[in-house]
Amino acid sequence: MELFDHPDFDGHEQVVFAHDSNSGLRAIIAVHDTRLGPALGGCRIWRYSSDGEALTDVLRLSRGMSYKAALADLPLGGGKSVMLVTGDRPKTPAMMQALGSAIDRLGGRYIAAEDVGATVADMDQVATRTGHVSGNSGGVGDPSPWTARGVFLSIEAAARHRLGRGVGDLSVSVSGLGSVGGQLCRMLAEAGARLVVSDVRAEAVAAVVAATGAGREAPEAAHRAAVDVFAPCALGAVLNSRTIPEISAKIVCGAANNQLSASSDDALLADREILYAPDYLVNVGGLISVSRPPTGIGDAAAKAKLEAIPATLLSVFEKADAESIAPGAAADALARGRLGM
Repeated sequence: MELFDHPDFDGHEQVVFAHDSNSGLRAIIAVHDTRLGPALGGCRIWRYSSDGEALTDVLRLSRGMSYKAALADLPLGGGKSVMLVTGDRPKTPAMMQALGSAIDRLGGRYIAAEDVGATVADMDQVATRTGHVSGNSGGVGDPSPWTARGVFLSIEAAARHRLGRGVGDLSVSVSGLGSVGGQLCRMLAEAGARLVVSDVRAEAVAAVVAATGAGREAPEAAHRAAVDVFAPCALGAVLNSRTIPEISAKIVCGAANNQLSASSDDALLADREILYAPDYLVNVGGLISVSRPPTGIGDAAAKAKLEAIPATLLSVFEKADAESIAPGAAADALARGRLGM
């Protein structure tokens, strides 16, 4: 398995492969950049098809965290961890504790929090072995309401920029109804948006439909829905050479990380005049939330950063328009500038 020549290596400072035979832990911790501060990023717990797939995911996610922290003006770097589980080897408290020990050995260079598959209870187990954790019940708790709020504000900003309309006049296809996607649906519905929703879990769809009156869509067809906004809130790589030609929406703005399968897909969206709101910017609310304990940022200042997400997003759109580049490229350039790259 290549590392230094990996297309997503991007000069990572540190990549650690963590294994614990007693608990069965298999994990990768990636620290991308610590120029602005310690690397803070969630732990993703997932059934990867291969070790190589897990490596690619953690490298892309940790780089995104560096850019995310930079655009949010946080004194933090970017990092991420992934835990490899299977049907025969699901996550256990012992695994989370072993991950905490592995994190602790990094001496504070990496701070863990929740991501897909990880809960506040999981972070509580990590916290039994290390103080380098946030989002646990003894701290700020679940960051998902902050993430959902940031995505909601970004959808509103993108709609006003491209369509000249507010959320109450929008139709939105939300794909992925986890803790963030479900809350986003409720926010959109309360603001008057018309929703169609999808998820691989029928019970999640039923709950959101009951709460919001949304229509249903098959997960594989969510991007094709005839709506104003497509909001990917599940896993990444949903925007690719196959799906982009099928998108009906004029705006893509959702909570999922790594929505672009390849960086060139940003330009494919622009060529179709679909406005892409860069994922690592619009979903930064969760990072802002869990940044409070390790940085000492107060609640009021953190909430101000959350509410400032639309202003930063509009600056990205303006840069993209002025330089005739895609929004993802504009966001990357702004982030690298703040990182001194």
